[in-house]
This record gives sequence, structure tokens and C-alpha cells, in this order.
Amino acid sequence: MPPLDPAPIWLPGGQAQTVWPALFSRRHDPGQPIAYRRVRHTTPDGDFVDIDWLDGAPVRDGAGLLVLFHGLEGSSRSHYALAFADWARHHDWACAVPHFRGCSGEMNLAPRAYHSGDHAEVGWMLDTVRRSHGGGPVVAVGVSLGGNALLRWAQEAGSQAGRVVRAVASVCSPIDLAAAGHAIGRGLNRHLYTPMFLRTMKPKALAKLAQHPGLFDADRLRQARDLYAFDNLFTAPLHGYRDTEDYWRRASAKPRLAEICIPALVLNARNDPFVPAGCLPTVHAVGRHVTLWQPDHGGHVGFASGAWPGDVRGLPRAVMGWLQAAC
Repeated sequence: MPPLDPAPIWLPGGQAQTVWPALFSRRHDPGQPIAYRRVRHTTPDGDFVDIDWLDGAPVRDGAGLLVLFHGLEGSSRSHYALAFADWARHHDWACAVPHFRGCSGEMNLAPRAYHSGDHAEVGWMLDTVRRSHGGGPVVAVGVSLGGNALLRWAQEAGSQAGRVVRAVASVCSPIDLAAAGHAIGRGLNRHLYTPMFLRTMKPKALAKLAQHPGLFDADRLRQARDLYAFDNLFTAPLHGYRDTEDYWRRASAKPRLAEICIPALVLNARNDPFVPAGCLPTVHAVGRHVTLWQPDHGGHVGFASGAWPGDVRGLPRAVMGWLQAAC
């Protein structure tokens, strides 16, 4: 079993283990907030990407570098990003959190956004942060959407991935996008999480339309009630996919896990309300470089432990322990 702390008795079930840690559990030392230093980089298509570096992190030669890719509508201030940054601070590692386009607090310029299969953008981000690092080992962690995109990069990079990073890890990633997409559109998920995501995604899409008139039908987008409809109108056509079904099929990391050529950890809680346990891969479906952790608890990027209100730092402790060993 993976070295993750047990779920607290006072926090039962996947829904509670998803919502409560994101809102209330400890993610860094009390009285020692995480501070970042932001660096803006120009992308090959003339847009920009903002990368937040852990402030005060080591810059000496030989220090490790953790690159963290956030999830859907996440950022360097997401609870999991703060917890991983706290781990880096205590272990003298540098830490960089690249923001997918539109997630750093400022609208980007190009007629595109980000998506679960954005392996080209992940590759460019990794190259960019690696050039800014002092030469120590580099590892990458992707959370939720960011984890699927990171795995897709490792698949596309093949044997060349090891020239960029020593190892990668995905945390609670929807590696079967169709299964996850349908799950988030049903039952309680549809009423709890879908409105939360669309509350920020729709205004960003409409702002993009104001920048680039004619990209999509504004009225139809306003009427979208789930991620399937949003992806059909916005995400898929903007990024070269025919429709939602084509996007979910081609962008999913699960079918190509056997192609990964560097150490890769794929962590999914079996009670994740977003990613059904039945769609998770078995050890026979992945290559020898891939390690599967599928604990019974944790929810979606929750993994709180200990006394109330819980602490989420056990997640980076376990994941980074695996990555250090893999290096």
C-alpha cells in the first residue's frame, strides 16, 4: 500500500474528503505563509505564461527542483500547491508553479486557453523552468487536469523525457477523460462541482471572445450547463479537436501509459467523486516504468489526515518521497 496517512475518522467519504481539505485543512506551517516570486515568460506564439517560484528557495547548484502543474481553474494558491511548496521549503528544494493560460489572474492574449491534453504547453513550460534552474535533479508533479497533461507529455516525449525530468507523478488525474467527464456531470457532482467550475470558466471564455470575436457562439456558451457542453463549444474547437468526444478520447493519458519511459507515479483515490474507481488502470495495463497507487481514501486531491481540521501535507510527503527514491 502507498505510504499515505489514513483518513481521519471524523472525515468519512469521498465527497467530504474532497471539499473539507480544500477549504480548511492545514497546508503549511502556521504563521509561515508561502510566498512566491512571479516571472513572466513569452510563449512561442507571442502570448505569455506566468511562473511562480517559491520565494527564498535554494538557488545553489545541485538543489532539486519540483515543478508543479495545477488542476482545472487552479493556481499556485491552491491548497495542494501550497502543501507541495511547503515540502520544498523544508527540504531545501526549489519549487516552480507554472500557470496554465488564464489561471494566473490575468487574461492571456492568444485565441486559446488550456486543456487536459496540453502536452506541448507542458513541454515548453518544463524546458523554460529547467533553463532557470541551477542544475540539480528536476521532478514534476501534475494535479488533476495538470497530471493528465503531464502524463501525455511524458508519452509524447518518449525516450527524450529523461533529458528534461528524472521522474513524474500525477495526483488524482482524470486519465480516462470520458469516465471522469460523465461522472462530474451526474448526481451530486452536477450540483456541487459543475457550477463551481463554470462560474469562472464561462466569464474567461466570454472575455476571450471579446478579444477574438467569432471564436464561438456566446449565447450557446451562456446556456451550457455542464462541462460536456462547455468543452463542445469552447475547449475542443479552440484546441484542434472535433468535439468533446474527440477531445476526451485523444487527450486521455490512460490508453498510452505503457509508452512512458521514465519513472511515473499515478495516484488515484478509489473514492474520488470525479474519477470512478472502475475506470482506473490495472498493473497489467501499464508499462514497467509506471507505479500505481490506488488507496481507498483521499477523495479528489484531499488526503487530509490527523486531528481536526486535518493536514494535507502527508500527500506531498508521500509523493515526493517516491519521486526522490525514483531519482
